[in-house]
Amino acid sequence: MTKQNPKVDFYFRKAGRWQEEYTKLREIILECELTEELKWGVPCYTYRKKNIVLIHGFKEYCAILFVKGALLKDADGILIQQTENVQAGRQIRFTNVREITEMKTVLKTYINEAIEIEKAGMKVAFKKPSEFKMAEEFKNKLNESSALKNAFEALTPGRQRAFLLYFSAPKQSKTREARVEKCIPQILKGKGLNDL
Repeated sequence: MTKQNPKVDFYFRKAGRWQEEYTKLREIILECELTEELKWGVPCYTYRKKNIVLIHGFKEYCAILFVKGALLKDADGILIQQTENVQAGRQIRFTNVREITEMKTVLKTYINEAIEIEKAGMKVAFKKPSEFKMAEEFKNKLNESSALKNAFEALTPGRQRAFLLYFSAPKQSKTREARVEKCIPQILKGKGLNDL
């Protein structure tokens, strides 16, 4: 079993509802010889500095998230894709410590498979930005401005995806249009949706 990282302890100490569940998940994951780190404000377990699995909590459940979960075989059919837009990560959700205890062997099997995927250098094949739905309002702006079109095409695929998802999410055209207008200066500066 690898050592607990004191920098991660605060996450577990501040946990309210899922304290017992987090403790059990932490114990199981550390038995798989992963390194415990704190990334994105949550416990992250790595193999040779590559992210394998995270622990996180929500109102209705706590979960472990496999960073490359889409590549796991999922022999037990327990992996959950959080939303249709999540391409790589997959969760296993829990609502009590008994579920975790009963699944200990299965969880270790999935974790070890995830480690083997990382050792093999396997990568998730992400959809290209062109495969995502483009809001009509944004398409019109791109057709009107070659500068905007060039700036958008110069963005990384991840930044393009983020904008496409953000623009197409609202049901009302007015809201989609407002989002596009608000983001045009950012795109022209070569910035992503969440860049400062």
